[in-house]
Amino acid sequence: MATARPPHAAGDPTPRRLFCYSGGLLRPGRVRRILTLAGLPPTLGLPGADDLVGVWGRSALAARGEAVAARRGAAMVCIEDAFLRSIRPGRTGAPPLGLLIDRRGVHFDSATPSDLETLLATHPLDDAALLARARDGIGRLQAAHLSKYNTHDPALPPPPPGYVLVIDQTRGDAAITHGGARAQTFREMLVFAQEEHPGARIVIRAHPETAAGLRPGHYGPEDARAHITLMTDPVSPWKLLEGAVAVYTVSSQLGFEALLMGHRPRVFGQPFYAGWGLTEDESPVPRRRRKLTRAQIFAAAMILAPTWYDPCRDRLCSFEAAVDQLEAEARAFREDRAGHVAVGVRLWKRKPFQAMFGTPRRVIFEDRPARAVAKARATGRSLMVWASKETDAAQAAGLPLLRVEDGFLRSRGLGADLVPPLSLVTDDCGIYYDPRRESRLERLIAAGPPPGGRMRAERLVAGLIRAGVTKYTLGGARPDLPPGHRILVPGQVEDDASILRGAGSVATNLDLLRRVRADNPGAVILYKPHPDVEAGLRPGAVPDAELARLADAVLYRTDPAALLAEVQEVWTMTSTLGFEALLRGLPVTCLGAPFYAGWGLTRDLGHRPDRRRARPDLLALAHAALIAYPRYRDPQTGLPCPAEVVAERLATGAIPHPGPVNRAMAKLQGLLAGIAPFWR
Repeated sequence: MATARPPHAAGDPTPRRLFCYSGGLLRPGRVRRILTLAGLPPTLGLPGADDLVGVWGRSALAARGEAVAARRGAAMVCIEDAFLRSIRPGRTGAPPLGLLIDRRGVHFDSATPSDLETLLATHPLDDAALLARARDGIGRLQAAHLSKYNTHDPALPPPPPGYVLVIDQTRGDAAITHGGARAQTFREMLVFAQEEHPGARIVIRAHPETAAGLRPGHYGPEDARAHITLMTDPVSPWKLLEGAVAVYTVSSQLGFEALLMGHRPRVFGQPFYAGWGLTEDESPVPRRRRKLTRAQIFAAAMILAPTWYDPCRDRLCSFEAAVDQLEAEARAFREDRAGHVAVGVRLWKRKPFQAMFGTPRRVIFEDRPARAVAKARATGRSLMVWASKETDAAQAAGLPLLRVEDGFLRSRGLGADLVPPLSLVTDDCGIYYDPRRESRLERLIAAGPPPGGRMRAERLVAGLIRAGVTKYTLGGARPDLPPGHRILVPGQVEDDASILRGAGSVATNLDLLRRVRADNPGAVILYKPHPDVEAGLRPGAVPDAELARLADAVLYRTDPAALLAEVQEVWTMTSTLGFEALLRGLPVTCLGAPFYAGWGLTRDLGHRPDRRRARPDLLALAHAALIAYPRYRDPQTGLPCPAEVVAERLATGAIPHPGPVNRAMAKLQGLLAGIAPFWR
C-alpha cells in the first residue's frame, strides 16, 4: 500500500530549505516533525531564490512569510491540517494526525487553485485499486464515526429523522472569508433553508469549537424557535447526516461528509468539494467544470493530497494507517471520557490498568464491590471489574459495567510472571471465555468486519504468522518431532475461568489427553504444557506416568508458533492456541466452547451455544478478535494504538522488560494469593 510521498519528491527531486516565521511551525512538536519527515525541516533565516517559505494557511502570521517570500523571490508552501485531525480541536493543544502541504495555495482559498484542486481537476482518478481504497475509506469513517474532530459520542441519539440540517462555523474562520462568503452568508443560508423547506424542522449544528466554548459561531440561542433547534450536544456527525432530508453549509467539512453520505448539500461558499457536480452551489467557481464521483473526491482529498503521520512509529504513513491510529485514540477517548471505578484488580495490575484506561480521568480502584458501586454512582463513572472477579453486587448495580480481561496479543512473557499486558478487552455484555451468555466479541463476530476490515485482518494475520507472534510470544526450542500424523494437545490452567465456564465434561488436562488418545489411537500425540503450569505458577500438571502412556512427546519450553508449523491438527478444551492454529489454517477440534467454536470453523465435540448461527470466515473472526474487540496501548509512546503496532512491538521485542525481581514476586504471588490482600 502506497504511503505519503515527501512533497519535494513530486516534480522537484532536490530537497529545498523551508524558512518559517511562526512559532507553530518552528517549535518542536508534531507539525515540525511531520514537515521534517516530509523533507522540509523548518528553519529560521532569510531564503534564497531556490528556497521555500512556509506559512500556516491564511492566518494573520502568514502575511509575514508572504512578504519575505515576495521580497526574496522564494516560492511559498502553505500548510494546513488534513481532514482527519485529532480528538479535540487544535486550540486545546491536540497535535494533528496529518498535514496538507501545498505548493500552489490553500484548499479553502478559492481565489487560486490549490494542489488539492489541481488533483481534482487533472488527476485521472481512475485507478481501480485507488477507488476501492476510497470506497472502503468512506465506509470505514462512517462505521467508526470519525471526522476532523472527534469529541462526539456515537451513543448519543440524533433528533428524530426528517429535519433540515444547517451547519454553523466559527466566526472569523479563514475558510469563510477566503471561500467567497461572509458572516451575513449564514443569515442568508438559514432563510433559504426555511423558504425552500416550509414548515420543516431545522437543526442548526454548532461547530465543535463553539460547543466547547473556544470560539463563537454565527448562531446562538436567540435563533432557536418552535421549529429551529440549536444542536450543541456532541452527536456523531454521521448520525446527524443520516437523519437529515437536506443539508445547508457555507464551507464546513461537514458538508464534505454530507456529500460522502449521499446528500447533495446546498453550498453557499466555495469549499474544495464544491463545483464537481455533487453539490448545489449558490456561488460556483467557474474554473471547476469536471464531474467527479464521491470516491474520486475522497481519493484526492484523503488519500493522495495529505501527508499522514504515524505517531507510534514516528514515520509518514498511508491514509489507512492514520485511520487505524485515530480509531484507536477515538475509542479510548469515548470509553474513558466519563472515567471508571475498578474493582477486583490486583495491585500489580493497577499500573498498566491506569495506563490503558486512565486518560483523561484517572481510574479509581476499590477492593470492596459495594464501595465501588457507591463511588461509581456518585461520580457518574462506569463500573469496571476484572471479569473473573465479577460479583452479584456489580451485576445488580444498574450501572454501566465493563468486564476486563487480557487480549489475545498480550505480551512477551506470562501474566503469572507479572509481565504487564499490551492489550486488554472490555466487554459490556459478557466476557469472551464464558459461553453461558452472549459477549461483545460474539456480536462483533456475527456482525462481520467494516469496509476494509477483511484486508486489514489478512495483513495482520500474515504478519503475525511471519513473525511468529502468539498471545505470549515466548519463543523457545523447536524440537525434533516423531514422524506421523501429529496432533498438538495444548495443556491449560485447570482453575482458569475459561475452563471453569467454558469446558464441558472434559475439564482437566489428563481427561483431555485420554480423549484424544482414545479417538486417535494411531496418531502422534504431542502434549504442550501451559507455560504457567510448566513454570510452577498455576495448577494443571499431569502425572509423569500418565504422560508417558498417553503422549508420544511432551514439549517443554517449546515455541508454540514454530510448533504449529509442524503439526497436522490441534485438539483442545478452550485454549487460545486453538485460535492461533485456526489462523494458520490447521483443523481444530474443540471439546469445550471457546470463543472461536460454534461458527463453522472448528469441529465441535462439546456443547455449542445455539445463538452462534452466523458463519463468518476466518478473516472475519480474526478482525473481531484481534482488531475490533481489544484495546491496545503502545509501550513506547504510551498512546492508544492499533493492533498492528503491538504486533510489531511483539515481533521486534521493542518492549520495556520487567525488572529481575518479577520472577520472585510471581512465585510469592502463587504462595500468597489465597491469604494476602496485597495480591488480590
